[in-house]
Amino acid sequence: MYLSEIKGMAVLDKNAKAVGKVEDVKFDPETGAVEGIVIGLKKNLISKDEVEVPFDDIAAIGDYIILKKEIPKETKPVKVEKED
Repeated sequence: MYLSEIKGMAVLDKNAKAVGKVEDVKFDPETGAVEGIVIGLKKNLISKDEVEVPFDDIAAIGDYIILKKEIPKETKPVKVEKED
């Protein structure tokens, strides 16, 4: 799979609820390993927030990206932490 295929892909949380689209992919500059994705969350027509999701929190990538957790609905951008 290519980066161009992932950017813009719809993201679903663990309950299959649409949360947004992939805005960017984060890489480790030394190893080239994927560290996570940045999701643009829909707030309303003219604004959106972004959230970083670590690669370990991605359950599946196919027609959609499915996460292992829910994305909290907050007005401020949040960084989703890994669950232990």
